[in-house]
Amino acid sequence: MPESEKKSPPKKLTPADVLKGESPLVLTATLEPIVGDRFQPAGFPEIGHVIYKAPRKDGSTENVCIVDSAASMANHLETVCQRGAHDLDLVEDLSGMPHIRCVTSTTEGKEPTKDREVVVTSITEGHRIASDYFLDGVVLSGDAKATKKNKDGKDEPLTLRQNLVDRFGIVLPDGNKAHPPASQWWNVFKTIFEVDPNSLVHGVLFPKWQIKIPRALTAHLEAFGASRVDRSGVKFDRLDKTTSGQPIFAVDDATAESIRATFVIDASLIRSFGRKKGETTLGLSEKQQEFLVALALWKVQKLLESPFRFRSGCHLRRTAIKSYEQDVELDVDIKTAITAAGFGEQRITDVFWPREELYREGQAGSATGGDEDDGAEETEG
Repeated sequence: MPESEKKSPPKKLTPADVLKGESPLVLTATLEPIVGDRFQPAGFPEIGHVIYKAPRKDGSTENVCIVDSAASMANHLETVCQRGAHDLDLVEDLSGMPHIRCVTSTTEGKEPTKDREVVVTSITEGHRIASDYFLDGVVLSGDAKATKKNKDGKDEPLTLRQNLVDRFGIVLPDGNKAHPPASQWWNVFKTIFEVDPNSLVHGVLFPKWQIKIPRALTAHLEAFGASRVDRSGVKFDRLDKTTSGQPIFAVDDATAESIRATFVIDASLIRSFGRKKGETTLGLSEKQQEFLVALALWKVQKLLESPFRFRSGCHLRRTAIKSYEQDVELDVDIKTAITAAGFGEQRITDVFWPREELYREGQAGSATGGDEDDGAEETEG
């Protein structure tokens, strides 16, 4: 092979390099279906998937299909943290990473019991730490409810909402309104990092406290040169127990010249979570910032290292990964990054709901306070 045609080795990207490098870091992965050439993009009932005409510099247009939005890609990037679709424990690589669990007793009663079940975690909840499942639950200390002195000097259960307000230090003087003055943002970043660093990677919103932290890792999945493939399906009622008969329904797939996943890591945002002021560290230390970058890179690496099933008809494998046209290799030692981050001994925060309260019928109009589109996952078409 001529010297000019020899392929240069991929550039290794370490969390330290990314944190100190140019921002943002843009990674582009080329994907292909594991079988055949059709795939199923995200879509909505009676609408299907979106194909739009994107203008190009030469005056032409190209059909581009939105395979997955930023919100759906965030969901996919968080699923790689779990041991399985129905197993809420973290994978071995992330052992020791702080997160929050909503737990309830296996029997009815207002007090927690030793036999408890995990209902959701801050990894599975779309609004992460800002979900009301966590904020309105009572923090557990061992097997008992944590308490806080009220204004009358009596002990009352400590909710995660009150715990965060206290640790953030955001209650304004001479009032009960919570809002972070500039000097307290360092406490906000540090507290979230200590209890759920994943929320700093994917973004979080506490609307009542006017705390909004945007995504440090944003991703989307698109297909270029896309065409719609219309097909049909049929539902059989073999026992004749419904009035639907044998309905035929429409299904739309797609084909494309190329499928690309784009990942954007905002290193500048992560650097803004902490700095040195003389000998004092405000917010996150450099090693803690480095951990956030490591977690973002690890998520991308895990999503791409083997074929990933984005939905039932969209099973894709990576063929290449580049950064600004240069082949790259992600070099991440996530276990070392967790150790270097200096997390405390209490890595998991359990918040408790009595079983009868957690599973009672929901009320219309109730809301959780998270990123407005996070957790909203498109259907399979």
